[in-house]
Amino acid sequence: MYLNIQKEIGSSLIKQIYEQVRSMIIKGELKAHERLSSTREMAINLNVSRNTVITAYEMLIAEGYIKSVPGSGIFISQGAEFAKPPERIIDYSVTAFSAKELSEDIIGFHSGTPALDLFPRNKWSRIAGQVIKEAPDSAFGYDYPQGRPELRNTLAAYLKKTRGINICPEQIIVTTGAKQGLSLVAKLLLQPGSEALIEDPSNENVKKIFLFHTDRITPIEADSEGIRPELFPQDRSPALVFVTPSHQFPLGGVLSIQRRLDLIRYAGKTGCYIVEDDYDSEFRYRGLPISSLQELDNERVIYIGTFSKTLFPSVRLGYIVLPDSLVEQCSELKRLMDHHTNSLNQLTLMRFIENGELERHIRRMKKIYRKRRNSLIECINEYFPGKVRIMGETAGMHIVAEFTDVEFSPKLMKSIEGVGLKIFPVEEHAVIKGKHRHQIILGYAHLNNTDIRNGILRLKEVLD
Repeated sequence: MYLNIQKEIGSSLIKQIYEQVRSMIIKGELKAHERLSSTREMAINLNVSRNTVITAYEMLIAEGYIKSVPGSGIFISQGAEFAKPPERIIDYSVTAFSAKELSEDIIGFHSGTPALDLFPRNKWSRIAGQVIKEAPDSAFGYDYPQGRPELRNTLAAYLKKTRGINICPEQIIVTTGAKQGLSLVAKLLLQPGSEALIEDPSNENVKKIFLFHTDRITPIEADSEGIRPELFPQDRSPALVFVTPSHQFPLGGVLSIQRRLDLIRYAGKTGCYIVEDDYDSEFRYRGLPISSLQELDNERVIYIGTFSKTLFPSVRLGYIVLPDSLVEQCSELKRLMDHHTNSLNQLTLMRFIENGELERHIRRMKKIYRKRRNSLIECINEYFPGKVRIMGETAGMHIVAEFTDVEFSPKLMKSIEGVGLKIFPVEEHAVIKGKHRHQIILGYAHLNNTDIRNGILRLKEVLD
């Protein structure tokens, strides 16, 4: 038995013997019932003292790797071998190259990704530095599960000014992004057997979150005016209806006032809650801002907002506006989930809003996004004249392009990805398949005009 004992490295000789023998046993290189060298023989072979070998053997005996049989010798124990799964060998040079290639060569029309390079980092960092110096001690400890009172006061005033939502700060719960808000709502309202009505197509993440709590997800068709209330089941009472009324995801429709009122009446009749995801209402390019459903009924509507689109996704800040009857229970769920959202980020956001920086940033980005949207539509019309219908272009950070003679099958999508282009079929977000095979989602907020033009040109090359 070969052991590589190194006396000059400063490591314990006992430990070296113990670890190497143990490793050989675990790997199966030394088999069960195989006889080990005696302590005297091992000491001679390794040129170490016998006491060193005796101590190493005693450690192995104590842990059950070997056993001493009086008069016979020392043997490998039965059942000490452990077949570990083969280790993955990662070629970091290949990984690094792939990451570089991904960032520099692939053009991705992801929806909901803001222009991260244009965020005012200096202003944010200056405010964050002031917050760290001046924040109360409580902001560094386990903080309010519902969110810092200062931020909730600021959010209540901001929502009243920008969305016409008249609420008390106590109705707000600050979350770690919109997904956590949806998860809290699902925990509140859904049980096994509960029914959830959702727009179809709808955000895939919403379906996945709800499916953790119930298997009764009922898709309701959405069109150019949003969800269709005339398709709601009339013979049963769902727990919730999920909608994106200001800019339906992904089709981009605005829920008409007639449908809004039908939705409110349905909630009153059945006792269900309406979950309103207002994910990108700040970016509207035509007409007046769309009012919220929460304005119409603050007892049946749960309003979810996020700053991932207006600021940057890694800020991990969102909020829920709840009816008074749900606040206490939701606050307790939030406490059990992660106790509280990052307090220093909350205070930084509060000052960012109060200083007027948020509104200035949104105004600036609306101008830029409008130009990028126009550039995208111009490129589509230039390369595919008369072959594409544009949907959802009045607001948000993406459009939907419907091609008259193209079906975005898995085979075609593989060809598109092969030229370094990432687009997203609407069909992937649909529960009822087959109605959206000609439509793709094209996010543009994070792409400059050059990337937009190159991306549409690559799409044309594949389709040609």
